[in-house]
Amino acid sequence: MEDTVQLTGMAFVIVAATICGVVMTRLRQPAIVGYIFAGLLLGPSGLGLVTDRAQVAALAELGVLMLLYFVGMELSLRSFRHTWRIGLYSTLIQVGASLAAMLVVRLVLDWPLGYAVFFAFVLALSSTAVAVKMLDDVGELRTRVGRTAISVLIAQDLAVAPMLLIVGGLAGGGFQWSVVLKVAASVGLLIAVAAYFGSRRRVNLLPIRLVVGNVDLLPLAALGWCFGFAALGGITGLSPAYGAFFAGLLVGNSAQRHAVESVAQPVQSILLMVFFLSIGLLIDLAYLRDNLLLVLSLWFFVAVFKTALNVAILQSMGEQPQRAFMTSLSLAQVGEFSFVLGAAALASGVIPPDLHRLVVAVTVVSLITSPLWMHTVRRMHEQGALSSHTPMALLKIIYVREWHLTLRMTAGLLHWFEGFAIRGKAMYWRWKHDREQATLDATQSGADTGDERFASGTTPHDDDEDSDWRRIDAGEAAEDTSEDSERRHRDA
Repeated sequence: MEDTVQLTGMAFVIVAATICGVVMTRLRQPAIVGYIFAGLLLGPSGLGLVTDRAQVAALAELGVLMLLYFVGMELSLRSFRHTWRIGLYSTLIQVGASLAAMLVVRLVLDWPLGYAVFFAFVLALSSTAVAVKMLDDVGELRTRVGRTAISVLIAQDLAVAPMLLIVGGLAGGGFQWSVVLKVAASVGLLIAVAAYFGSRRRVNLLPIRLVVGNVDLLPLAALGWCFGFAALGGITGLSPAYGAFFAGLLVGNSAQRHAVESVAQPVQSILLMVFFLSIGLLIDLAYLRDNLLLVLSLWFFVAVFKTALNVAILQSMGEQPQRAFMTSLSLAQVGEFSFVLGAAALASGVIPPDLHRLVVAVTVVSLITSPLWMHTVRRMHEQGALSSHTPMALLKIIYVREWHLTLRMTAGLLHWFEGFAIRGKAMYWRWKHDREQATLDATQSGADTGDERFASGTTPHDDDEDSDWRRIDAGEAAEDTSEDSERRHRDA
């Protein structure tokens, strides 16, 4: 009976995820934000329709493999060879600058080395799904801005596999130097594949070619290719995620790409929905409420740091300020691969559960606020003729209405505070004057009473003497009465 209740809850969550994804798509936002919202609202921290995340954990892991599989499939190494310098150098500088910043934080907070390396990797990665959706919606995906952003995203996606190996090598509080060999082997394989496919025509993959046209076997062959390479990566110690990514690279640069993509896309969409749904289920609203200021501060730091760093890097490579700023805005979010890195770090014992919840919270806030950056990029696209302004000048131009409204509101608030201060000061002086006047009236009243008594010939001293004489007369009268009473008693 309990299993039936859990399945019913899961069915509700999946339906809600579908509805939220459709709503976000209609609002021209990434559907993954809707999936996260559905998991957040209906999960353990929300309405509690699903209380055990382990139910979707296995499907979520398969979703990670499919995500990497399709990321590799979507990478065009032929296009990347024309802009590889910008993408490669930008990614290397981002990782180096992020690592330097986190090492400084490590010295201040006395962190272990694993914390610094893990947070540096998370900080360096951007969201491929959000960036591509953002650039496509504003019509910049196939422009110079879009090509530059895609080259950076490709380089970052290529760096995910070595990052996973490094994070796994940090288990136990130290660094396993055998990971260096694994990273070198993985990077060498990626470079070899990029060089081979970047200069040659597409190749044929025999296992998939044999079943092209068979509607029953082609989907199984596409999934089998992904999970087969994932298993091979796990056996060789390079991680299943790296194997799935490598399989996607091979398929994406083969003659069977479109056939595989058409049959594997529905499965990938379902598993990705489950993956981001599981992220929503993972969010702890109580933790987010108790640490809201910390989460928002880290989110703001990440957005500003990534944007400023990317602007500086791209401008140093000769990009115009507007293009550099627009590209940097599309890369300002924390990437979805931070969930993958976080899960790997948590499983390896590199980070504790509290830090994992913090990373998940910051990443989710970053993805949820993507419409803000999308709106900014859309306005910059509308101001496409502006190419010689600094980033701050561009912000003032594209948000000119909001800028003037802010100035008017600020002036109004200052005027209100000034009037409030003047009214408060006037009330204080009025109160002080009334208090002094009351004291003066009381003093004057006492003086007038003394004058009246003096005019009638009595003084306070006279009043006291009169009172004394009255007490003496009363005593004498009492004595006379007592004596008369004794005399009458003797006569009787």
